Amino acid sequence: MKWLISCLLVLVMASVVYAGEDPYIAIVGNDCPQSDETTCDANPFYFSPKYLQFMLDQSNDNLAIPVCDGDPNSVVKKGAYTRVWGGSSTDKGCESFESNKPINQPEICDVSGFLTNGLASDFAKGNFTFVGEKNAVITKQNAGWFRWWIRLPKKPSGEINICIQCGVLKPNTFTPFTLFNAIEECAAETGERIGTGWCTRDQVAPNRNPIKNSALPQLKVIAHPGPFNPVNFKPFLLTAYRNPGAYNLTLDLDDKLCNSESLQILDGSPDARILLKACMDKCVVAKIPVTGQVNLQGDTEYDLEADDLLEVYMYIPIYNTVDIYCHSQSAKIMGIGESTF
Repeated sequence: MKWLISCLLVLVMASVVYAGEDPYIAIVGNDCPQSDETTCDANPFYFSPKYLQFMLDQSNDNLAIPVCDGDPNSVVKKGAYTRVWGGSSTDKGCESFESNKPINQPEICDVSGFLTNGLASDFAKGNFTFVGEKNAVITKQNAGWFRWWIRLPKKPSGEINICIQCGVLKPNTFTPFTLFNAIEECAAETGERIGTGWCTRDQVAPNRNPIKNSALPQLKVIAHPGPFNPVNFKPFLLTAYRNPGAYNLTLDLDDKLCNSESLQILDGSPDARILLKACMDKCVVAKIPVTGQVNLQGDTEYDLEADDLLEVYMYIPIYNTVDIYCHSQSAKIMGIGESTF
């Protein structure tokens, strides 16, 4: 009898050990580091060793989270642009990065970059050598957008961090004269009030907002069903907690989530603005979707599963005051998820 009880205890302990929850980090493409496999996409330039250990090989049969859901022709390439096939719940889309601007700029956060041949003419030709991924840039007083489509590598079991890291420079400071030193001399943040001198920030008097609100990027995040979700739900907007905040769940009289001091629906509106700093992460904490919960827009949330697709869309208004460089790995999805085993 003692022997039987001991065996049962071992089995119970084993189930606790192996059926746990662990961190995940997801990017556009196969999440594992490039240094491990030729099929991997995570560029170690952007991720510490601590992060890389939580980035999984989606091609592994035990994980089975395909980068593309089905039809390999679901990605349509147009020049320097990448377009997801529609992006609706019935389409078979691939993880990808899009912008209304060409994806042909260098990684300005790499201070070791240089002109490939050391010639000023290389600048106009875009001949740069750098570590990192090619970027798209939206410059001062230009409207535009960036969009990332990222599949969840695990079933989320907690809140979802949506983290964005882009290069941000004061206007027109990446030149043949400053080049990759620009980030060390002219780094900026979105919404910055630019001064009258070269590469300076405008000082403000008391009672004046140092941030130009209308210039800040606006964030929209939509959940789309993947092949493993038992519900082919209608895509819905995620709702974020304000941070810092009370982290209360605020509801209206119809029990719908509502914007408050605690919550903000990520609908791309002026109320969903974010402030980015040069080459640093800005994270938004999204509430974990719950089946049956209705958001401010009237969409019904559903529990998410591994391989569901998150669409992260960042709109840059025409009042933008800086130059913003983003790339395929500028957005990452981070959280705690259910372990495969």
